[in-house]
Amino acid sequence: MLNLSRVTLTYPDGENGTLTALDSVDLSVPAGQMLALVGPSGSGKSSLLAVAGALITPTAGTVHVGRTEITGASRAERARLRLEHIGVVFQQPQLMPSLTALEQLQLVGVLRGSRPRTLRDAAREALAAVGMSAAAARRPHQLSGGQRQRVNIARALMGTPSVLLVDEPTSALDHQRSGEVMDLLRDLTRSRSMATVVVTHDLEFVPVADRVVTLRDGRLAEHATV
Repeated sequence: MLNLSRVTLTYPDGENGTLTALDSVDLSVPAGQMLALVGPSGSGKSSLLAVAGALITPTAGTVHVGRTEITGASRAERARLRLEHIGVVFQQPQLMPSLTALEQLQLVGVLRGSRPRTLRDAAREALAAVGMSAAAARRPHQLSGGQRQRVNIARALMGTPSVLLVDEPTSALDHQRSGEVMDLLRDLTRSRSMATVVVTHDLEFVPVADRVVTLRDGRLAEHATV
């Protein structure tokens, strides 16, 4: 479960001003639910993902991943939480060009201190979960855009995260592959009981989500059930 309680995030703006990116946000996403986060550019969507992913500490409020409060954690503790409990799917896959799809996933485990050989089975399982078993030995230049995004998602699944944060997963994909990726995220959310937040501008695929939240000027402006 992911829970944000009265989260506020401000930045200095000019000599004496303040910019409010998030304004007393309350948001709860239970395990097994996929939430679509929509809103105009500059509304605070990226800030919310950064706070939920323990990349930024909010100015006020609390964030819980499961029973663990991440807002009061040290930098080292937040890094451990990101590696073990939070999966992040970036807008651009940013895959290492010299590594195969399997090695991309094994690298994540190495960062946790595990040995590459012990991670092979987990990496193969994650690739199978996104339908990429046949591409395990291929490098990024041998994959389509949709396939690279699937590897990107599989990489985020390493370590069986309880929270999955996804930033614009369909921005570089055509219509068919966009639908496939959104369906995949929904299915993984349910089968792995993750609390998933997907930031998207592609409103056509929003109905795939279980809930929709609109963020405007740092505030949750609307809740809707699909």
